[in-house]
Amino acid sequence: MPSKSALPVPSNQPVRPAVPALAYTFLPGAHSDDAADSYSVTAFAEVLDRATRAMIARGTLGISPGALARAYFDWALHLAISPGKQGRLAEKAMTKNLRLARFLTSCAVSRGKGEACIDPLPQDHRFEHPGWKLFPFNYYSQQFLLSQQWWFNAMTGVRGVSAHHEKVVDFVTRQFLDFLSPSNFFWTNPEVIEKTLEEGGMNLVRGFDHLIQDVDRYTRQMPPSGAEDFVVGEDLAATPGKVVYRNRLIELIQYEPTTPNVRPEPIVIVPAWIMKYYILDLSEQNSLVRYLVDQGYTVFMVSWKNPGREDRDLGMSDYRKLGVEAALEAALAITGAPQAHMAGYCLGGTLLSIALAGMMHQGDERVASLSLFAAQSLTRNSLEHFQ
Repeated sequence: MPSKSALPVPSNQPVRPAVPALAYTFLPGAHSDDAADSYSVTAFAEVLDRATRAMIARGTLGISPGALARAYFDWALHLAISPGKQGRLAEKAMTKNLRLARFLTSCAVSRGKGEACIDPLPQDHRFEHPGWKLFPFNYYSQQFLLSQQWWFNAMTGVRGVSAHHEKVVDFVTRQFLDFLSPSNFFWTNPEVIEKTLEEGGMNLVRGFDHLIQDVDRYTRQMPPSGAEDFVVGEDLAATPGKVVYRNRLIELIQYEPTTPNVRPEPIVIVPAWIMKYYILDLSEQNSLVRYLVDQGYTVFMVSWKNPGREDRDLGMSDYRKLGVEAALEAALAITGAPQAHMAGYCLGGTLLSIALAGMMHQGDERVASLSLFAAQSLTRNSLEHFQ
């Protein structure tokens, strides 16, 4: 686990002067009634608005109701003025109801074991239990799958809807439909009913107890149950390392090679700043860092700071300079190597690609190779630079 001994933070960052509170009392060009508002009234209104949005965000899991309303309004408005699309949806609804009626007829003839009129997608494993082939559970699953298919046709292909709004509407609607799946309810899930009969209802008691624990942890803002079993430095991030550089955005962790022969060029890894660095050092069995140091590489890993309100004015250029470029400079200064290999993971790969594009534009040749994991590809011109 990285230690906390680190080099002092460089003090060359510009500091914005604090603005006196009285400067907000009277604003040039403001209306007379606005100018009369005191700073305390303005600050209270701002805090109240922020608190309200934060409360809404907790209830919607961070999804903006305004953004959803705009997306659904865009879809509903264009669907309302698309009689051709409405006609096709009506025809599809009639066809699916006829298919469902034929299925019910076959169930009546074959004592509840009718031939399915629609199959789940290959990745959908909710209806694999044998009980879903018996009536009425097969009817529940078939009706749900046909409805899900119809709603997909309704949410997509509406002329005039923006591509972004179409994706939002389709995604949110699918989540809501998945919530209504018969596999999620006790009285419509044959697997749960069978388990309940076997255990005399104790499975429901355990489930209710888990629900109470989850609600209690959520209201007290505690981590999910079981998270205490994974301790950083023991179960996670167990590869020995140390913090060798720090600025206001990152800590740079260095991992020494475990082989007698050390490769001349280090590897600098830039993970996404929305997750912890040890996503690439989970355990000895699935640790990229452990594998690289066992191959003789000196590895440097960026650990991003969780931003606070004091970082609200930082932009992409700050993350590029204080993140990617600062990590590369520190790694080369520590190892004395002229070049380094760099790797980017997820959103870190996006930032790394942007930073390297700027470096190549300036003729910077300090990066020997680039690897991207779960990130977008570079352009052809950028790839040719590394070939």
